[in-house]
Amino acid sequence: MAEKQVIAVVGATGMQGGGLVRAILADPASGLTVRALTRDVHSDKAKELARLGAEVVAADVHDVESLKRAFAGASGAFCVTFFWAHLSPEKEYAEAEAMAKAAKAAGVRHVIWSTLEDTRRWVPLSDNRMPTLMGKYKVPHFDAKGEADQVFKQLGVPTTFLLTSFYWDNLIYFGMGPKPGPDGTLVFTLAMGEARLPGIAAEDIGKCALGIFRKRDAYLGKTVGVSGEHLTGSQMAAALSKALGREVRYQAVPPEVYRTFGFPGAEDVANMFQFKRDFNAVFCAAREPAIARALNGGVQTFAQWLEANKARIPLS
Repeated sequence: MAEKQVIAVVGATGMQGGGLVRAILADPASGLTVRALTRDVHSDKAKELARLGAEVVAADVHDVESLKRAFAGASGAFCVTFFWAHLSPEKEYAEAEAMAKAAKAAGVRHVIWSTLEDTRRWVPLSDNRMPTLMGKYKVPHFDAKGEADQVFKQLGVPTTFLLTSFYWDNLIYFGMGPKPGPDGTLVFTLAMGEARLPGIAAEDIGKCALGIFRKRDAYLGKTVGVSGEHLTGSQMAAALSKALGREVRYQAVPPEVYRTFGFPGAEDVANMFQFKRDFNAVFCAAREPAIARALNGGVQTFAQWLEANKARIPLS
């Protein structure tokens, strides 16, 4: 029997990475085994992955040498950053650079880099339709990832660029679920107008990544976008109403209003919604649900995700 190929997963205790770890562990016939990278191997999440059968190793995305050790002997690596841990595009770019350098040094044969568009290709800094943030970004948590694509290319790292979509899990963890309005009716708020929002269950991103690793030759050097569905805010509110058993009204606010909401990163998120609205056809075309389903036949619809997760969505 051929020896299984090792896939090193950065962010293994996070949503995307965790989805990939579990997908590999759930498919013993894939010919792959998983090495879960985490800063704290003693955390409850890391211990749970070890219990499920993952090799859990310590690595820090700010430490190239620790990444080199963690990538050693791996045929594949899933590389992802988490902007919201620090809200710094410069740190995010540096993390991507460290992963690319480590993958190159370790001789990894296939990297999947979880990325997004550099929105400045469509909205240059001179374009005042949306404010420039932090001096040189339009959508910081997009732009730094998109800019970092070039690092993988310039270093000659064999890479698939995986474009992700809006996590439906944001309704649970990011405070984006419906909230009671003045009359008590639940209100679901986006700055999208009636444009379609490509969305996906975060765990399904990891499952799609497994599909890409299985078909390395077909996807090497390619950009692949994934989503579960493209839905308007009104369609999402209708699905929420059905799942929750109470009325949920969609409230479309202008990006200018969303920027005033005051939570950390509100301006970034507002600009993100505006980019997705203003360039909706381009953004949606890069993330056809059929592609995700070809990679992972179990990709959920929003209704399916809601049925499994509705009790976890805070409504206050």
